[in-house]
Amino acid sequence: MYVIVILAMIAGFLALRLYSVLGKRTGHEQEPALRPADERAKVTVLQPGPVAQNSGDSVRLAEGLIAPGAETGVRALIASDRSFDVPQFVDGAKSAYKMVLEAFWRGDRDELAWLCDADVLASFEEAIAAREAEGHVLDNRLVRIEKAQIIEASVNGRVAEVALRFEADIAAVTRDKDGNVVAGSLTDAIGTKDIWTFTRDVRSADPNWKLSETDEA
Repeated sequence: MYVIVILAMIAGFLALRLYSVLGKRTGHEQEPALRPADERAKVTVLQPGPVAQNSGDSVRLAEGLIAPGAETGVRALIASDRSFDVPQFVDGAKSAYKMVLEAFWRGDRDELAWLCDADVLASFEEAIAAREAEGHVLDNRLVRIEKAQIIEASVNGRVAEVALRFEADIAAVTRDKDGNVVAGSLTDAIGTKDIWTFTRDVRSADPNWKLSETDEA
């Protein structure tokens, strides 16, 4: 499962920004704010910090962030890319999860083009076009991310892959062109479980990770 994602850091809380991102399937829909092209160029790309020599490895320090069975893959990734930091990566993935969902919900094609590869973008655009043809607008809200955990990691040649399981609560509402509610409710959050896979060329100077697909957990 090849995934292309842009990892971003929580803008308000960490003063950091994106990695790179996007997924193929999203079980819900919502909206982020589109930044002008010149402003995007100023976005600080999240880069994993160097691993301190005497601080222990990132796998041992990241309690709860790595599912049983994924440690070996994470260790292999760290061996290929010593700058990989598990807590920082997961924080960026959580931010990316929010940004991608919101961009898709809003139907922000420019934002999605910046966050996805061609295949993922095409999938999103198809869903957005179908929505628009019906005159529907999504008024969704990501209430909270309950859990984000690495469930699989591997390095195949130059390409590193990390799959994360997200558990989140989303308030989903679909409105017609007049603003009338067609389905859903903003007062009743829906629990959702997704698996997003992120990939990166570990030999590339570009530190960005990208998402190309998401699946239901």
